[in-house]
Amino acid sequence: MKTTLLSLICLLLTVAALPGEDYPHGPDSQRQPGVPVGTVTKEHWTSTVFPRSERDWWIYVPQQYDKATPTAYMIFQDGGGYVSEQGDWRVPIVMDNLIAKKDLPPIICIFINPGEIPASDGGKGHSERSFEYDTLSDQYARFLIEEIIPEVAKRYNLSTDAKDHAIGGLSSGAICAFTAAWQRPGVFSKVLSSIGSYTDIAAGKTLIEGGHNYPPLIRKTKPSKPIRVFLQDGSGDLDNEHGNWFLANQEMAAALKYAKYDYTTVWGTEGHNAKQGGSILPDSLRWLWRPEGK
Repeated sequence: MKTTLLSLICLLLTVAALPGEDYPHGPDSQRQPGVPVGTVTKEHWTSTVFPRSERDWWIYVPQQYDKATPTAYMIFQDGGGYVSEQGDWRVPIVMDNLIAKKDLPPIICIFINPGEIPASDGGKGHSERSFEYDTLSDQYARFLIEEIIPEVAKRYNLSTDAKDHAIGGLSSGAICAFTAAWQRPGVFSKVLSSIGSYTDIAAGKTLIEGGHNYPPLIRKTKPSKPIRVFLQDGSGDLDNEHGNWFLANQEMAAALKYAKYDYTTVWGTEGHNAKQGGSILPDSLRWLWRPEGK
């Protein structure tokens, strides 16, 4: 069910934003005096679920973390773009502010870059981003569940309750987040999707395996899965051989509505970028982490 307040915010944002206009960052996305600052640690990982792939990743731990209390967590794809304090997302700053205000519980954030296959035998290395993110399989969910989450759990007391777990991303990272929750709703209950690539990028040999299949899958899968979904996109998003991003996101919203999912949308006028998604991140997180039934 949509919330009246957020629907009003969505309408105001859509009406107020003009093509090409910047979406400003509010005070929750800026450092505030007296707010406890969490720690961010950079790591490196070599995967076995994705053989030979290597990647950088980061862990954010709020200052309010209590090792005696099982703690919520949220995973971000394309992690380097989310962990930066100078970019569009500024997740550590937003988390510090919202946790301090008790708008969110203490949340450990895991920021993961897509895998890279290193160069070998004189050849060139390459990114595994599209393979990992755009493929509608359980492989990325298994990578998280079998490798990354257990590694973090060795150091921190993570909640094992799905209602305390969220996952998010931008573009292909967004469909990756949705796929992880779709494949493992008993692990991930909340999805933050910004300019999601619910299009036919991972077409494969038959040209039919891509993310454009999600709307009919959502409509036909019974019962509905226990996933809460926040969708953001702009009318200026991509339109190419893989599909039309804005229309694809609207199809996702229509399917989620039909299947009675807990979802909401924020539509704007921007293109394929993080301007709007970063600007509204604080309210997006408040909506995702709101109490059940509200």
